[in-house]
Amino acid sequence: ILADPGHPVKCSPVIIDNVPLNGPTLNVLMSENFIHQSMSIIVEDAIKKATDVREKVCEWRSPEQLKELLDLELRDGAESESEILQRFKDAIRYSVKTTHPRFFNQLYAGMDPYSMVASFIIEALKPSLYTYEVAPVFTLVEEAVLKKMMELIGWKDGGDGIFNAGGSMSNMYAVNLARYRCCPDIKENGLSAAPHLVMFTSQECHYSISKAAALLGIGTKNVYAIPSDERGKMIPSALEEQILSAKSEGAVPFMVNATAGTTVLGAFDPIDEIADICEKHNLWLHVDACWGGAALVSSKHKHLLKGIHRADSVAWNPHKMLMACLQCSAFMVRDKTSLLQRCHSARASYLFQQDKFYDVSYDTGDKSVQCSRKPDAFKIWLMWKALGSRELEQRVDRALAMARYLAQEIKQREGFRLLMEPEYANICFWYIPPSLRNLPDGPELWGKLHKVAPVIKERMMKKGSMMVGYQPHGEKANFFRMIIISPQVSRQDMDFVLDEIHNLGKDL
Repeated sequence: ILADPGHPVKCSPVIIDNVPLNGPTLNVLMSENFIHQSMSIIVEDAIKKATDVREKVCEWRSPEQLKELLDLELRDGAESESEILQRFKDAIRYSVKTTHPRFFNQLYAGMDPYSMVASFIIEALKPSLYTYEVAPVFTLVEEAVLKKMMELIGWKDGGDGIFNAGGSMSNMYAVNLARYRCCPDIKENGLSAAPHLVMFTSQECHYSISKAAALLGIGTKNVYAIPSDERGKMIPSALEEQILSAKSEGAVPFMVNATAGTTVLGAFDPIDEIADICEKHNLWLHVDACWGGAALVSSKHKHLLKGIHRADSVAWNPHKMLMACLQCSAFMVRDKTSLLQRCHSARASYLFQQDKFYDVSYDTGDKSVQCSRKPDAFKIWLMWKALGSRELEQRVDRALAMARYLAQEIKQREGFRLLMEPEYANICFWYIPPSLRNLPDGPELWGKLHKVAPVIKERMMKKGSMMVGYQPHGEKANFFRMIIISPQVSRQDMDFVLDEIHNLGKDL
């Protein structure tokens, strides 16, 4: 009997290689109860509890302990539904709750329900964004989101772009595209066709720039690190000096990367001045605005990216300050001559047939270095539709106002020292335990202070009370770096962070 409740039909069994083929062997509807139970657990444990300030941010276990608790081994036999649901609960329980109001550890945080539901829809439909025929809705959504983001950048005539798997990938696209514009023969002839290419970026840039140089065969030694000022901004005069120096040595400069919102200090390079230099020397200007791009939605703070409309390409991650679900990363180019397509096109005949019955310009997959590609733009589109630009602007303004509040509190509290006034949502500071407060500034103080932040971080993780990152910077001793994003965060949470750091470290 074929498994069609409306029209049961008797037929002869078809067996090939001892495998019966009559009727399906998987009925998804049979799993409906499991799906309902799973969604209940998600709502209760991964949403309600994970965003409850009274709950732990994490339930720390060592790798060895966690291996025992999770029973990770994959076996020949299936487990029962109740066992699978328990696996489900354990995975949530022992994961870090990055949506918790007291998670300040990374450049992403918080939970947006609209973006989360968009992620559920994507996973349920399993689309891949290479051709319009398999992803019609999401192809048009991506186009609409890119258009809006390019408007905010200031490209009045539009441009081109693509969503991809993270800001590091966006920066890699920029390097590859800039090189292709400089030396198009490289695509077919490889590095043997290339002169001695060099690129420039600030010493504060994201490490993905040097990774892109390594991956693309440019070489990390051909990435010139331009000095930054005391606030972490690239020094334009030093950039031009290094460009001239590279040319005098026979190298061929092809690209400058400016950063709008550095990872540690939250610094914004002076894009207008850098653009002047790029125009003078005919260099591709890429702006890594993965973190700081969100300031473009704020009339109060968009000045931080003054001159970004002059960039040849921009990377911007809505999954950071705008709180779209991971991953949601856009790469955009001002070019409208299909440079992105020409650089990456492989013309796969089984996907990109030119005699299709619809407008094949909507088959965007050949612009990408990926084949399968998730429709990540949907995660920011649905959220943007639900909230509107005004609410997104208010979120950014509030996050930066909260950063100012925390900076003021740090300056007023004994034992806390601000590294610098925040320009964005990165607040960097030291905590000095009572035992060290009478030591004069010098090697002894900074040597001891260097050991303080790692111990406090260990204690907060094991307690599960909050998560704040720390790092050294240049010759500076380890300091804390707070990142403020989520509208769930209150002034009381800022006060709690400072109180908790003191309580965890006052005996050191």
